[in-house]
This record gives sequence, structure tokens and C-alpha cells, in this order.
Amino acid sequence: MSASSLHMPADVFQERRAKQRRFERIFVGVALACLCFALGVLLLLIGKVLFDGIARIDGDFLTSFPSRFAEKAGIYAALVGSVYLMLLTGAIAVPLGVGAAVYLEEYAPRNRLTRIIELNLVNLAGVPSIIFGILGLQLFVRVLGLDRSLLAGALTMSLLILPIIVITSREAIRMVPKSLRDASLALGATKLQTIAHHVVPVAFPNILTGCILAFSRALGETAPLITMGALTYVAFVPDGFLSPFTVLPIQTFNWISRPQASFHTNAAAAIIILLAVLLLLNSIAIYLRSRLQRPLSD
Repeated sequence: MSASSLHMPADVFQERRAKQRRFERIFVGVALACLCFALGVLLLLIGKVLFDGIARIDGDFLTSFPSRFAEKAGIYAALVGSVYLMLLTGAIAVPLGVGAAVYLEEYAPRNRLTRIIELNLVNLAGVPSIIFGILGLQLFVRVLGLDRSLLAGALTMSLLILPIIVITSREAIRMVPKSLRDASLALGATKLQTIAHHVVPVAFPNILTGCILAFSRALGETAPLITMGALTYVAFVPDGFLSPFTVLPIQTFNWISRPQASFHTNAAAAIIILLAVLLLLNSIAIYLRSRLQRPLSD
């Protein structure tokens, strides 16, 4: 309560409080209406996709390669390409991201350079994904000569999710109590042993959650891969790091851009599969976090 309100007449004060409460109720009502509208549109879109594509999903659709005939087309190449891309992206981005987070949180001095790095990490996390695609096209495809390969795509997606992994890993490490570090150091452990055997294991559930959520974003991204020139029609699975590839979002984009209604049905079925994979990844993140996270007293 402010000092001016202490000397305000009771009736004036009550009137102002009533106006504030009315304004709060109006604000809550508007916010709730916006939330309901957004959820309604989302449910409508999901319902439309399910209605159009659920009947198309069967074993042949999951195990067939793309075809110019919609009835024979499947997502096998795109599904395998998405799995390979995520595995390779994880192998590149997770060690770099977690290592950078450990260094910035535990070793880096608090100076101007560190503040500049932290500011750039926050800014990079909000950069549109197509910018990373342009960077991947110029750096990995043209300068390094990796062509439109699986490795070039994985490096591009690693750049996309690396700031997210670094930021979430730093927050997870920061949540570890300082008393745990002090107790380990007091018992004679080195700083490296303290970090490796105590800090990182305690922070691991939150680190893992951040990594899986970052993979969920990368799995649904289309703009970076299209910008760097990933193929829209691939009738084979990648057989190496330098092999051409396609992924589910690009395959869906290819089908939805065709005029035939049967290809639109295929696109709806592919969207359902992609949504199922994204929900599975998020469910795994929630499960692992609740399963691995335990009180420090344990």
C-alpha cells in the first residue's frame, strides 16, 4: 500500500479498489477468451488433419517409398531420414552444447567477454530458423563442399538447436545447490571430479529434458532444410553421411504443394505421424524428468 493511500478517505479508496477489481476481471476475461479462441483453432486444425489422414495410415504407408501415384506413396524414406538426421544432430549438438554450458557456468570468468557470449546465445535462440538455413547453405554446402547431404543437414540443425541446449543446460547446472559443490570439494575431490560426479548427474534430468525439447523443435523444422537445398523426392534411404536425404516436414511440403486431393490426404497422414513423434518425444522428456529427478538426500 502506498503512502498516499494511507491519507485517502475510505470511500475514495474503496471506489478505486472496486475499479481496479473490475479492470482485473475484464483483463482476465479477455485473456481467457484469447486462450479459448487459440485452443479452438488448434483443435479445429488437428481435427481436420485427423479426419483427412487417419484412414490413410497403414503398414504400406509407413514402409513404402514416395511415388508419383498417391495410392502407392509412403513415408519410409522421409521417416528413416528424420531418424538419421536427429541421431546425427544429437551426436553433434549435445556434447558441444552441454560442454559449453559447463564451461560458461563453472569455469568461465565473469567479465565482458562472458556477458557478450551470453547475450549472443539468447539472441541466437530467437533467430528465425531460415537464417540458419542460409548459413548452412553458404558454409556447409558451398564452402565446405558437403553438398546437400545428411551431414550438411545435421550440422545446420545443430546450429539451430545449439543455443537452446546451452541455455537450458546452464539453467539446469545453475539449479544445483552450491552446498553440494562445497561438500565435494571439502572431501578432497577436484573441481573436475565434483562437476563430473555430482553437478552434472544432479542436473542431468533437466539437461535431458532441454535436449529432447530442442530435438522436438528441430524435427518439425522445414525452412532450414529447404533453404540449404534438401531434396523433396527421395526414393531411397541414406546410406552414409554424404548421402542425399529427405525428412517428414519436407515430404509433407512436397505432397501439400501438389494439386491432387489424394496427395493432400497423404500429407495429412504424414502430419499425423509427425505429431505422434513430437508427442512421443515430449512424453519421453516428461517421463525421464520425473523418473530421474530425485531429492538430493537420496
